[in-house]
Amino acid sequence: SVGDVVQIVDYAGTFATNNLGVNPNGSKIESDTSIKYYNTPRISLIFSYIDSTQGWLLTSGYSEAAQLPYEVDFLTIAGGAGGGSRFAGGGGAGGYRNSYSTETSGGGGSSESNFQTSIGIVYTITIGAGGAGGVASGGSGTEGAGAGTTGSNSVISGTGITTITSSGGGGGGRGDTGNGVAGGSGGGAAARFAGSGGAGTSNQGFAGGSATGASNFPTGGGGGAGAVGESRDNQTVSGAGGVGLASSISGSSVTRAGGGGGAGSHIGAAQGAGGIASSNSGVGNAATANTGGGGGGGMYNSSNKVGGNGGSGVVILRMATSSYSGTTSGSPTVSASGSDTILVYNASGSYTG
Repeated sequence: SVGDVVQIVDYAGTFATNNLGVNPNGSKIESDTSIKYYNTPRISLIFSYIDSTQGWLLTSGYSEAAQLPYEVDFLTIAGGAGGGSRFAGGGGAGGYRNSYSTETSGGGGSSESNFQTSIGIVYTITIGAGGAGGVASGGSGTEGAGAGTTGSNSVISGTGITTITSSGGGGGGRGDTGNGVAGGSGGGAAARFAGSGGAGTSNQGFAGGSATGASNFPTGGGGGAGAVGESRDNQTVSGAGGVGLASSISGSSVTRAGGGGGAGSHIGAAQGAGGIASSNSGVGNAATANTGGGGGGGMYNSSNKVGGNGGSGVVILRMATSSYSGTTSGSPTVSASGSDTILVYNASGSYTG
């Protein structure tokens, strides 16, 4: 009945090792029907019954009450790399790590274990920037073309958890050296001289595609979270970027972290998830922000063309709404799906357990 009171005191100071579970038994505690757990030694709690909507409310001891740690799923994608310049490989996608449901991580890796938060602990979220596209350092006819810049890491860190780091994508190869750069997913090789694609990072992304340096100068696509970038050997179209991976952690299926397409000589590049080089302008297209995609390579059509920029990364957290603290920084997008709350960080910030 309204006005009823239940008081609980940790007489022996053992709640830290023998946690207290309070079961509303068909009613509610703070409008929630689930069991509430407390683990603070010597705590004193007073629950007062208010009504059928809120049920029992803590009218004393609330500030001292500490719930047990709860599980948080994550998707962490690093910044994608820029595409190279002049006969250039596509940029590699940012490293892709996923713990949600049974969805896979990048590079053929399995779903990872989620992490447990502790009440009051601040978890820092760092969003990796996309790498800049390569810029040619010489004029027409020179080999001084620039490789794409590697993307920056995305990170979740905090006391009591193993830091979760996704590695930035590897830059697309440049015209005078050939090789793609290693990264979360590797950059594609350039075509002026034969080169190999950059290596991907285990359980984060695949390698970039290779190129032979044959007369048509086709180039390799950047590696993606879901597949190796396409290799090329004297074809007339450059390699596509490796595909990304789809995840429903945000409440609907979204594909991210695809590699950028390569670009050769007087030909458009194949479509990659990051971008392509236009057959008109020859400039590599930029990847979409907050996807971790690789930028398209810059082609050569009487002058050196710049590569496209890689896409910035993203971090997504998902937890039970009953556990969500509501304390964040960095203005993440907050939404709900079923009984869960979802936080999408497009910029660096934090979450407090």
